[in-house]
Amino acid sequence: MGSISSNLGVNETYLREQFHNCSDIILRSFILKDESKLLLIYLDGMVRLQSIEDNVLKPLIFNGLPQGIDKIVSLAEMFRCEWLPLTNVKTEETLEGLINHILQGSLGILVDGKESSLIAQVQDFEMRSIQEPKKESTLRGSKEGFVENIRTNTSLIRRRIIHPNLKMESYKIGKYTQTEVVLAYMQGLADEQVLLEVREKLDKIDMDGVIDSAYIEEWIENSSFSIFSQIQNTERPDITVASLLEGKVALITSGTPFVLILPITLWSLLQSADDYFERFVFVFLTRWIRYLMAFISLALPAIYVALSTFHPEMIPSNLMIGIATARESSPFPTVVEVLLMMFIFDGLQEAGIHLPNQLGPVVSIIGALVIGQAAVEAGIISTPIIIVISLTGVAAYTIPRYSLTLPFRLIRYLLLFFSGLLGFVGFSFGIIFLLIHLVMLESFGTPYLSPVAPFDGTRIKDLIIRYPFWVKNGQKKKGRQR
Repeated sequence: MGSISSNLGVNETYLREQFHNCSDIILRSFILKDESKLLLIYLDGMVRLQSIEDNVLKPLIFNGLPQGIDKIVSLAEMFRCEWLPLTNVKTEETLEGLINHILQGSLGILVDGKESSLIAQVQDFEMRSIQEPKKESTLRGSKEGFVENIRTNTSLIRRRIIHPNLKMESYKIGKYTQTEVVLAYMQGLADEQVLLEVREKLDKIDMDGVIDSAYIEEWIENSSFSIFSQIQNTERPDITVASLLEGKVALITSGTPFVLILPITLWSLLQSADDYFERFVFVFLTRWIRYLMAFISLALPAIYVALSTFHPEMIPSNLMIGIATARESSPFPTVVEVLLMMFIFDGLQEAGIHLPNQLGPVVSIIGALVIGQAAVEAGIISTPIIIVISLTGVAAYTIPRYSLTLPFRLIRYLLLFFSGLLGFVGFSFGIIFLLIHLVMLESFGTPYLSPVAPFDGTRIKDLIIRYPFWVKNGQKKKGRQR
């Protein structure tokens, strides 16, 4: 593959060989009034045919060469001036570049005797319209969500940040897919070391194709074997904009509505968009309820097993007698009962995710009720276990990020194993191992547990209490003008 030949026949033969058995590639030859030979190449289904007819075919065939300020006397002159009644027209000198543009939905125009081609941007293909994000819905705030078109996504960010310091660097990744990835950041706010590290990692990605932003995430994250995600994904433009204004970096991938944000901390995964849309007084309460429920989702089954099996003296006598009475008919140890119910609950949850939207919640709720009730009546599972697992499941749903619920689910099983083996001693070992891992974990140079570890008194205020914006920015609220 080399430069474009001045012989149109040679170029056409080469292109037909390259696009052999490609029924969606259209090559159409024309001879104009002055005997000039013309070849149009485009990808059917990805271009605006009406635009090609109105702006290219009709002017050239019926009205002559399109005229600019100066008179256009030949096709060669038209090529030199890049003159077509379209907004984005440029020349391409190589056959490789011409083919890449055609495969991306551009119109290629070749003329006999000219060693270059004209490329006209006439892309038009079906795509999903902007809708409310289903995974990150909010009670208040924008209802717009990212879509699969990368330019729609970048425009959703540009509309919210009207400043030239918002930079968007473009990369092509994937040997066959040539997927466009945009690195977005606020110049002057983003950490230069983070930007340098991200650029280096993007340049080193070597794979055949990028189908989703998850492919990029696995390539560039610091600790691939950690169960915790070191990069946040979101469908919400407002969250992305807020992150950019905090000095973070966003990676927008073509073909997916999920934008990657980095660096992150564990606490940022526990915060919801509504935390900044509701009154700060109520956010203080809801945020701490969420923290408590996250801990319950992580540790309640393990704590119950440790207390009821190894340390019953820590449970009030009346309550312990009730638990023992409920477990009289159960043939299994407590840890096996809990493990069995956790397995059934997670299985129903997975079934609900993969079923159609109308059937998923029905199967999860009815399945849990029917199976739980049947297990209790058959004496396989005791009633307190149903309460513990139900509360654990509800607590897990308060975590706003699905990417955080997955490691919590795995840790729940590990803590249950340690508690079933050694009681609170095993539970403590499990928590210590977890904290050691989290303290050592980093997200692009940012400690995963910061600002708690290492402690940062300035930044921790937003973690504990969501202060009013005018306090957070260090400004005094102006009084009412009389």
